[in-house]
Amino acid sequence: MKIIVLGGYGVFGGRLTELLSDIPDITLFICGRNLDRATRFCNSFQGASSVQPAQLDRNALDQHIDRLNPDLVIDASGPFQNYGFDSYRAIETCIRFKVSYLDFADAAEFESGISKFDQAAKEAGIFVLSGVSSFPVLTAAVLREISKTMEIETVQGGIAPSPYAGIGLNVMRAVLGYAGAPIKLTRNGKRTTTRGLTESKRYTIAVPGLMPLKNIRFSLVDVPELQVLPPEIPGLKDIWMGAGPVPETLHRMLNLLAKARAKFNRPSFAPLAPISHKILNLMKFGEHRGGMFIHVTGRQDGKAAERSWHLLAEGDDGPYIPSMAIEAIVRKHLKAESPEHGARPATRALTLADYQVQFENRTIYMGFRAPPNTDAALYRQILGNAFDRLPPQVQALHDDTAARTWAGTARVQRGTGLLSKMLGRLFGFPEATNQCPVKVQFEPHKGGEKWTRTFGHKSFSSVQFAGTGRNDKLLVERFGPINVALALVIDDGKLFLIPRRWSLLGIPLPRVFLPSGSSYEMQKDGTFHFDVEIFAPVIGLIATYQGSLELLAQP
Repeated sequence: MKIIVLGGYGVFGGRLTELLSDIPDITLFICGRNLDRATRFCNSFQGASSVQPAQLDRNALDQHIDRLNPDLVIDASGPFQNYGFDSYRAIETCIRFKVSYLDFADAAEFESGISKFDQAAKEAGIFVLSGVSSFPVLTAAVLREISKTMEIETVQGGIAPSPYAGIGLNVMRAVLGYAGAPIKLTRNGKRTTTRGLTESKRYTIAVPGLMPLKNIRFSLVDVPELQVLPPEIPGLKDIWMGAGPVPETLHRMLNLLAKARAKFNRPSFAPLAPISHKILNLMKFGEHRGGMFIHVTGRQDGKAAERSWHLLAEGDDGPYIPSMAIEAIVRKHLKAESPEHGARPATRALTLADYQVQFENRTIYMGFRAPPNTDAALYRQILGNAFDRLPPQVQALHDDTAARTWAGTARVQRGTGLLSKMLGRLFGFPEATNQCPVKVQFEPHKGGEKWTRTFGHKSFSSVQFAGTGRNDKLLVERFGPINVALALVIDDGKLFLIPRRWSLLGIPLPRVFLPSGSSYEMQKDGTFHFDVEIFAPVIGLIATYQGSLELLAQP
């Protein structure tokens, strides 16, 4: 199988080539305007596939396609928003030469117009699929899964790339091109327009039981979902799709540019793409993680319903997700499982199960959430369906809303420095001891729980409750004037409580000084065990305490 990859040495084309590199039965023509770059890419390529460089502009595809004689053309170039009057020239060439076609198009107008070639593609005996990427293929697959249990009325979604993922120059051109420009979408059941990147929302991506991303600012982007999904979802009233690039300071600057263009009718900011591209790719700091979410409301059995889907990608795995849809289709094509002939947006090209196969050998995870049941136990509200993965004794301690007492024995260690002792007193931690009786009393408290821990004769209390706003999907524990927001993470049969944010009297404190430590709960020999470590930067150990607890019989 021979494949032309237009823009093959670019960000998306390069990652796709890497994903296909283990297939010995394909030849990839790495094409672009710059032969030197294509040649360097091929010289550095490692894999079982064959790669060949070629100097080829997409607008001159008809001059080379007969010579290269490909079975498939993949357009990974762009920006598709700027393809202009003759935007479908490459597709028309593929139809004329009877060669199937896939692209990464992220432009709503471009992708929604692809269906006009449907009959011609069928007569040529080929498939032509546009937008074969996360937006809209993965989005559509998620919505089809959700639609099995409810009628969808509103859709909100967003993608949050890792700051280390890197962004291509053409993507930057596309974003600056539609910043502040009119984009079409469905709102209140009607087709209307708004301005790109002038609307923002905050959201926390949190796969149940895993470390959530921080609460991220998403801004409205011009993506294919806005136009190609409404016709496929009867009853859809609203759709909103955003992107959450970081750092947030640059994101907000982009919002200001978009609003200025919209208000003062300024020309496109696309000429600023080269300098913006350099700045954004230099500003790489923070967690090397990314994610995606889809949040849906609608009706189920005549009642209001709500559901969300979350995806987390760790490290370098996330940037490959946009290329995985084309990878999956190519692999299926090699197994004679090709898409049906015709031309259309790629919304139905893959299922969520297809993506799950792609994710299995990578640190990419996804899961669904329902709205928390406020009548349920606190930890069950936050963990969702992941709560059922906890060991039985850990579940037993947390799966109750009534007053109760657990008791056992514990060991306490305290820091010896002056600042450590001061912080320990501020939090109310007990004094050091090798072994002492411990008792924890749980009481309902304003929608959360009050925990009173008694080590020997020394007691200290805290209040736990579900976080909101910037602390959404986190457990917040209040020690006097200090609030600490904790992620509940399940790993290797243990429930870890990981500090993410903190504040004093409601004022956020610098994260660089946030106390940390390995704190977890587990089941050992059929008994509940706890191990809490609290360290502070520069100061060192504040306190650790370990022990076991059992439920006391209620009088």
